Amino acid sequence: MKWPYLSTVAALSLATSVTSAAYAQSKLMEVDPTLIEENQPAPPSAAKPVKKGRIVKGPAVAPTPGWLDTLTIDGYVEGGIALNFNQPFNKLNWGHLYTDRANWPTFNGALLTVQRPLDPKAEGYDFGFKFQGMIGEDMRYNHYLGVLDYAIASRTQIGPIEANVQAHFPWISPISEGGVDLKVGMFATYNGAEVIPAKDNLFYSHSYIFNFGPFIHTGAMVTTHVKPWLDVYTGVTSGVNTSLGWPGDNNAAASFHGGFGFNLLDGNLTIMAITHTGPENQRQTDPLGVGWPVGFANGFPFTATGWPNVLTAGWPVNQGGFGAPGLCACDVNTAIRSFNNLTTTWKATENLTFITDISFMLESGWNNSSFGLPQKAWGAANAIVGGLGGNGAFWGTAPAYPMGARAFGIAQYFSYKINDIFKLNGRAEFYRDNNNFFVSAYPGYYDAVNLAHGFWCPSCISQNLGTGLYANRPVYSGTSYLAFTLGMTITPELPKMPFVTGLIIRPELRWDTTVNGTTPFFSRNGLSSNQGMFNMDVIVPFTLL
Repeated sequence: MKWPYLSTVAALSLATSVTSAAYAQSKLMEVDPTLIEENQPAPPSAAKPVKKGRIVKGPAVAPTPGWLDTLTIDGYVEGGIALNFNQPFNKLNWGHLYTDRANWPTFNGALLTVQRPLDPKAEGYDFGFKFQGMIGEDMRYNHYLGVLDYAIASRTQIGPIEANVQAHFPWISPISEGGVDLKVGMFATYNGAEVIPAKDNLFYSHSYIFNFGPFIHTGAMVTTHVKPWLDVYTGVTSGVNTSLGWPGDNNAAASFHGGFGFNLLDGNLTIMAITHTGPENQRQTDPLGVGWPVGFANGFPFTATGWPNVLTAGWPVNQGGFGAPGLCACDVNTAIRSFNNLTTTWKATENLTFITDISFMLESGWNNSSFGLPQKAWGAANAIVGGLGGNGAFWGTAPAYPMGARAFGIAQYFSYKINDIFKLNGRAEFYRDNNNFFVSAYPGYYDAVNLAHGFWCPSCISQNLGTGLYANRPVYSGTSYLAFTLGMTITPELPKMPFVTGLIIRPELRWDTTVNGTTPFFSRNGLSSNQGMFNMDVIVPFTLL
């Protein structure tokens, strides 16, 4: 302690109050002079002595936030329109799901999220949760089987997107320097660059990779933070768009969901290599088409007025069984469907970002047979065998074994922030559906869930019909798609309003074509090899807490 300084302080105290000099000096002896701020005034006369530790240099320490202090309740409302220059006769945009309705306004959805996320800086145990629900037309494709999937008989439907609990465990080891995270419940897939919440995407329309890949899962995911630059994901799910038990799961087998995440260049470069692999084929829960206008009478197929004959090639037996496209002539618990994505995000500058999404899809169980007569040869067999009104008697009379299907794609994105209001976005995608298995259309209210459950789906559309518009197309042939999208994200400044946090407008021009001579797109008079579109949506984000 510096005695000259202390003597000066004692002298000041004596000049202020002679009667209390000795007492003040004894108390000041207990205070470290380095704790007294440079411009701190002397205590007034007759003031109580300063208590030790009451004078602190610098700002006060903020109190530790409570567990619920990070709870948020927010969401958005979205609507848009997809204008197809082809003027399709059936009002259907081929290759689209959320934007499948041509030239007609769409209420895509209202999404609400209630969550308490994990603290990314937590050094101890931490727990959180997330509930996310949606009502809207997009929900037709986002259902967990068995969970409100038939609640509303309309294009506008309702259901959960996520409902899970999360935990962080500070288990430090050579293989988990950053601890371990656990997520249990219903959650969105880790595959791909695009996501279900609209405001988190660059475009209104989606890529083929997103539309015909996995959406949501039920299960458990473990994230091991091996290094600051490496995360390892391992998990088990009940499948794609499924919940647990009957009727939530359409088979009795689990799937694997996992991969690797790399965080490089101080977060400016991220790479996610992820797979979801397991049995996804559905049980044949309605092989006789009960409740549909096509079924069996006295052991023979019949057709009600207004529907194609059940024996007609491709309708609705084109992919594996009477009435249900996609039914697998296989053991549904062992045939594998694998979705694999390698997604790279590079923030090249403060305003310029590049995203590359590479995908490979494999289905081992889809029909055609590898033993005996393949199903794709059944048409020729019918012509030889004859019978049953001249349509042939071979349909379904011989074993069919799976041949499988493949698809792969690559989508390249760029995004350039012009200023706080305008952001320019681009996407170029090539997608090859080797067997026309993955790219399909589901115009009916319940088509997507009917097919996943294993029910008949007469209004589902596959390129492998082999009749009508598709009569001249080789059955089970593939299609190579090429799509270009150029758009803008506009976020104008708004006057302050209760709950509303902004406005997002996303106009885009999109052109799709094929590069192998096929004609999958609908037009005014039939089919076309390409389609041009102008699409735009409006998103109103809001926050309640």
